[in-house]
Amino acid sequence: MVRKISLILVLIALVNASLAQELNCKVTVNSDQIQGSDKHIYETLKTAIFEFMNNRKWTSEVFKAEERIECNILINISDRPSADKFTASIQVAANRPIYKSSYNSPLFNYNDKEFTFTYIENQSLDFSENAYSTNLTSVLGFYAYFIIGMQYDTFSMNGGTAYLQKALSVVNNAQSTEDKGWKAFDGTKNRYWLVNNMLDASFIPLRECLYNYHRKGLDMMVDNKETGRATILESIDNLKKIHEIKPLSFSLQVFFIAKSEEIINIFSGGFPDEKAKMVATLNEIDPTNSNKYQKIIGN
Repeated sequence: MVRKISLILVLIALVNASLAQELNCKVTVNSDQIQGSDKHIYETLKTAIFEFMNNRKWTSEVFKAEERIECNILINISDRPSADKFTASIQVAANRPIYKSSYNSPLFNYNDKEFTFTYIENQSLDFSENAYSTNLTSVLGFYAYFIIGMQYDTFSMNGGTAYLQKALSVVNNAQSTEDKGWKAFDGTKNRYWLVNNMLDASFIPLRECLYNYHRKGLDMMVDNKETGRATILESIDNLKKIHEIKPLSFSLQVFFIAKSEEIINIFSGGFPDEKAKMVATLNEIDPTNSNKYQKIIGN
């Protein structure tokens, strides 16, 4: 009887633990560019990253299984200078569920090409938001907090601030490392700028857009397609405020990498005046994809 009770308690603990985590992260490690027969290390790396992202408690909130944030990590290994050193890129994508539907809206999709790390097979992945440990766990921790922050921003106005600040703390702790991607002078497109822009007053319209686009736009389209679409149009038009101050800003580019195809799909079924206004706005603030946006008019 005691053993049965113990088993039940263990099962309850496991169920509670599964309900507590925030991320449902799929992990892929691609080592096709690396020659050699020592491929097992990439499997253990994949498992270690999967457990790091999915089993760690990132917030004080309790998530139900169906509430976990759907995300993907793809690590492409391009070089292995030594047994424990790797050069790679890390592509991070996250989705946001839409109310009363089975649809997941793409929220973030970014290919970070400045990713070098060390890893010894079966080593524990240690991480603290208050101190720099390794580049591997710092990069993973940064994107975990950043994804959560963006997700929270879509459900309440500026709701993700606390987690974006945690991502900023990871960046600040990495300032002394020689690894790339953490500093303002490393370039104009990196982790430093991703989170600093989100917390900069100049980018308030972007965070307002995240909320209005998703919560008042997409979530409402199930009940009233026209009203939801009009709100999305207004939310994107509001991004002109950023473009006027910082044309072709990195953060707007990241936003449209995730959202351009979705916007085309939404407004292809819009009214003619909506289509015209949306295409004009997009051509102004995201000219890189102007040819793509012509599909809206054509449909």
